[in-house]
Amino acid sequence: MAGKIRKNDAGSSSSSTIGGETVVVDCGRRRSSCGYCRSSGNTSISHGLWARSITVDDYQDLLDRGWRRSGCFLYKPEMERTCCPSYTIRLRAGDFHPVKEHLRVFRKMQRFLDGTLDVKKTMEAVEDTNVSKDMCNCACHEVSGSGTKETSAANIEKNMAERFADSLSDQVDAVIRTCAESGEFPRSIQLPKASVKKVSQAKSKLLVEGAECLLYSSNIAFQIAATIRRTESAGEDAPHSAKYDMLSPQVVAEKLTASLNQFSESSGLTIRACNGHINFYASKAQAFSTEGVHVVTDSKESAAGCKRKACCKRMSVKNPLGKRRKLEIHLKRSSFDPEEFELYRRYQMKVHNDAPDHVTESAYRRFLVDTPLVSVPPSGDGSVPSCGFGSFHQQYVIDGQLVAVGVVDILPKCLSSKYLFWDPDFAFLSLGKYSALQEISWVKDNQVYCPSLQYYYLGYYIHSCSKMRYKAAYHPSELLCPLRYQWVSFDVARPLLDRKPYVILSDYSLLQDAEPLPPHASEKAEVQHDDSGDEYSNDVLMDDGEEMIESEYQNSDDESDSEMSSQTLEDGDVGDVLIGLKKSQVRYEDLQRAFGPSERSYLETQLHIYKRVVGAELAKRIVYSLG
Repeated sequence: MAGKIRKNDAGSSSSSTIGGETVVVDCGRRRSSCGYCRSSGNTSISHGLWARSITVDDYQDLLDRGWRRSGCFLYKPEMERTCCPSYTIRLRAGDFHPVKEHLRVFRKMQRFLDGTLDVKKTMEAVEDTNVSKDMCNCACHEVSGSGTKETSAANIEKNMAERFADSLSDQVDAVIRTCAESGEFPRSIQLPKASVKKVSQAKSKLLVEGAECLLYSSNIAFQIAATIRRTESAGEDAPHSAKYDMLSPQVVAEKLTASLNQFSESSGLTIRACNGHINFYASKAQAFSTEGVHVVTDSKESAAGCKRKACCKRMSVKNPLGKRRKLEIHLKRSSFDPEEFELYRRYQMKVHNDAPDHVTESAYRRFLVDTPLVSVPPSGDGSVPSCGFGSFHQQYVIDGQLVAVGVVDILPKCLSSKYLFWDPDFAFLSLGKYSALQEISWVKDNQVYCPSLQYYYLGYYIHSCSKMRYKAAYHPSELLCPLRYQWVSFDVARPLLDRKPYVILSDYSLLQDAEPLPPHASEKAEVQHDDSGDEYSNDVLMDDGEEMIESEYQNSDDESDSEMSSQTLEDGDVGDVLIGLKKSQVRYEDLQRAFGPSERSYLETQLHIYKRVVGAELAKRIVYSLG
């Protein structure tokens, strides 16, 4: 063989700053039935690589060129040819803005863990989207025109918050009456009624720092002080004027707060006077849900005007289910776990209707356990998080029971979400959305220690597939341009994708006078989904041959490949592509003389295509294996 073959020379190693090397076998173009639209005759066309090993740095760079992995198989859709163009989507975790749907999911989980969520009713709401015919007509059961139980649940939650504020107002009024009867306030004048208002989360964050959140506040002390001053200035209640002339709003608030201490102990709230205001605080864990604060209201008042009083009485009972639950989240290296596999089987058969004989252990291992990523241990210098880099399974365990598993890759710049499977019995908790929120939170928490971790990758966004559009609800997201590999704001991309499925996004993002978004598109993409949680499947099974219709190397006689080859000549010569042969590595320029004219022509065509899809820089450091 002519040419100089170098074994493990410095120029052949991966440029990963962490070590290891990437070795791939080119599988060429692959055609498979589309796992998203599932339309008759539609096919997904992608380029495939079989990875023997891959460094986390190289995989990060491949992600940023539109690649994904399914086990050890790497694939990149040919966007202009596939039926459902798949755009890589990511979110800068530090900029994430949760929408109402996300907050609702989080509050639901908090209520479930606190023991205040009526699981039976919630599961019925998931299974039946129609309003029950025998539902009572009281305000707590109001529904919108859509007539869904999900809407009813939202109204119930809203009314519960209002009723809780009314309950606080009643408590303050009772304390005012007590103060008047004891002579702290004048008896002979009509004191105003207290009004307690809920404080918005945004305002609470501005006013309070630390472990507490401001939930409710009342300005009744200002009204009482003003009423007393007006009475004195009019000459009424003169014998008491000297006694009450020191009742400023601050003093009144302090008196009322002192008398509210007994209520504070029973409600779990912290009540303090602040510049004349009476403020009601809770821990941040409670602040996500008003149900996190338990209060017993008068059942007669609660049921006023309700034909079915029993239902409202149940809503006023403190902690009706009474059982607190413990959620644990464990992050472990990717490995086979029999308990996880059994959960996966149940999920695939019940949620995706897979046949039992199709959900095999070998397919599961290839899809979700096997990984080519070279794991990296944690470091003390902040360049690697405490868990290290590599492939992981994130287990969600409630009271010792495994309820969900998220398959993720943790890379130098991101957490890449690959797949999630969950217990169908816990569908009412919307575990798909909840796990995504937890993964975003994980990135935010760990970037403090590993500054390079900035992003959350949600897999592929497919605008033409309604079940994949939920990913855009994690705002503000970006889509990867399929040609220039630049990141483009989803707000820019959305109106373009409404017109046609395949768009070179960077062409439009560079326009100074970009077309404005339609009114509905300028809003944050708050996409509503079925509570069954089936909105979160992320990647479809893309295994190394199990579901492939066609998997073969394309030859130069293929017209489309010839066209592609001519288009890729702009990538330059392929002499710098790193070739792996019999455990040695060499640049193609040092190896090409070993082949005859026809073999060299065929191989160079394949290398041009390969260099185009992985990029010139990666082609220099990824080992293209010939055997």
